[in-house]
Amino acid sequence: MRFRVSEQTGQSTIGPGCFDRAPGLCQRRRSPVRLQFRISEPGGGMPASGGFTEDRRYVAALARGLDVLQAFRYGERWLTHQEITRRTGLPKATVSRIAFTLVSLGYLRQDGAKGSYGLGNGGLTLGFRVLVNAEIAAIARPELEELAQLSQAAVSLGVRHQLSMVYIAHARGQARLTLSLDVGARIPIESTSMGRAFLCALPAHRRAELDRQLQDKLGADWGPRAAALDRAAQQWRDTGFVTSEAEWESDINAVGASIDPGHGAEPYAINVGGPTNVLTRERMYEELGPRVAQAARRIEQGLRFQAAQA
Repeated sequence: MRFRVSEQTGQSTIGPGCFDRAPGLCQRRRSPVRLQFRISEPGGGMPASGGFTEDRRYVAALARGLDVLQAFRYGERWLTHQEITRRTGLPKATVSRIAFTLVSLGYLRQDGAKGSYGLGNGGLTLGFRVLVNAEIAAIARPELEELAQLSQAAVSLGVRHQLSMVYIAHARGQARLTLSLDVGARIPIESTSMGRAFLCALPAHRRAELDRQLQDKLGADWGPRAAALDRAAQQWRDTGFVTSEAEWESDINAVGASIDPGHGAEPYAINVGGPTNVLTRERMYEELGPRVAQAARRIEQGLRFQAAQA
């Protein structure tokens, strides 16, 4: 994978085109930058249908509207009607009707001169309503910052959305070269340490359901991925953390652990990721892996304490 590097004295920058896809974006800094921590709503780019299209309760028209919203990838401001049609696989006339409705309701905005659409404030308000109740972000913040200082790498907290993990909080160390993924970025669930940690912590019936969806998604590639996930499950049972060693991107290593929020809710996950020459195998196994697992347990304790005070 080719690193995209951008330099500007005194601040972080990301060059044009960096967000064409999420994986492996890195940026270089000339001067130290303070740790960053922000929270944001998960981004889109995948169909909203999941695995429930045959259920009689499933509302296909609503799913198609969500597909249009989720056609926007991380960092994209505008999409043409043609590009939305291509990404969603919906007929042009259907996209036109859905886009008109979403513009009317404030979930999309339209540039009539260019024939393009952008996300509107309607989605932003929904996202903030979710985040108001996301106490895990505040509880996790000290742990993320401590790990970022220790590792001098990128540290993230994520949740599952369909077959991706979405960053909802992020911290960075002051190293000159770090992953430039930020809140809202999506990463694949099957090949990343965050995704694998999440899968390892699922109940058996939920894991089996997601495995079926991954098999449908990956096709012939499912066999090797399934074997890697089996190895990750054994690693998680033995150590409490999982690794991804140049398996997502050829020059990225990462280590992750799951967080059980309790009450039967789906797990969260945290990870530390960076270039392979910074996050070496020895460092992940002997230093960072145990610390990531400990941080996950402390976040769980914080969630339980807060729940007891409520």
